[in-house]
Amino acid sequence: MVATAAKVLTLRIFDRVVKITCRSAIEFDLLVDIYGAMQCANSMSPDLEYTVTRDKERDSYTILRRGGAPQAAHDDGEFIFLLEKDLTIELQHLRYDLYFIHAAALEFDGKVILLVAPSGQGKSTTAWGLLHHGFRYLSDELAPVDLQTLAIYPYAHALCLKNEPPRPYPLPSRVLRTCRTLHVPATSLPSETVMAPAPIAAIVFLEYSPDEQSTVRLVSVSKGEAAARLFSQALNPLAHSDDGLGAAAAIVCQTDCYRIRSVALDSTCHLLTELLLHSSSHSPCPKDLQCGQPSAD
Repeated sequence: MVATAAKVLTLRIFDRVVKITCRSAIEFDLLVDIYGAMQCANSMSPDLEYTVTRDKERDSYTILRRGGAPQAAHDDGEFIFLLEKDLTIELQHLRYDLYFIHAAALEFDGKVILLVAPSGQGKSTTAWGLLHHGFRYLSDELAPVDLQTLAIYPYAHALCLKNEPPRPYPLPSRVLRTCRTLHVPATSLPSETVMAPAPIAAIVFLEYSPDEQSTVRLVSVSKGEAAARLFSQALNPLAHSDDGLGAAAAIVCQTDCYRIRSVALDSTCHLLTELLLHSSSHSPCPKDLQCGQPSAD
């Protein structure tokens, strides 16, 4: 049997270098689809190192981080999930100065809108829709904030969806379909990917309510409510003074904050586009925006 040469994927994320050694082309090609937008020169010295291996007979995977214990994944979906989870935790250790928020981040006219919500509330689906309306991609789930500049660092992994999006926003032909999730590589997104930090323009707290039969409304929220909501979605608050609550308050005090009950993707996207158009034109941000009755999609 001829040994297969290992392939190395080197990434630059939040100004740190991650090296992933893949024992075969199968793991390498899979991870290029997920992280390819963040590739950098292999000659760079790594801050974080992984080795990943696939068992062809069992179609399972092993993940080994330098200095950590091996993790076993039983399928490609679990492999991506476990690697992503470990990677984001370790990046928080490497960049503890950043304030990590569980949020999607999209850019419009040089400024970023954060979509903040717990898992399952439609951050990635809403991000996918907004990319069809002139927004550009930073991340669909991880938004690290530089507290000195209030700029958001991009985390341009493949956009991950649990289900097919509604009809007005179909998926492209190139999609990585695992047994658990759908991943759209950054190169297949309908809009450009932002690779440099950009300042926050607005924070929107997303509430997914598919059975709601009312108009979609975007409502301004108080700074106190916004700070509490943002703090609840912070991933590394204990790395900051006052257990991170002061950082959440500082962010919202310099940002327009809203909540939206998302009933239909097209209505939600049109409302959020209108919000950013107000921001980019330097006109006062409205206290309350609403769309008409949602479509059937």
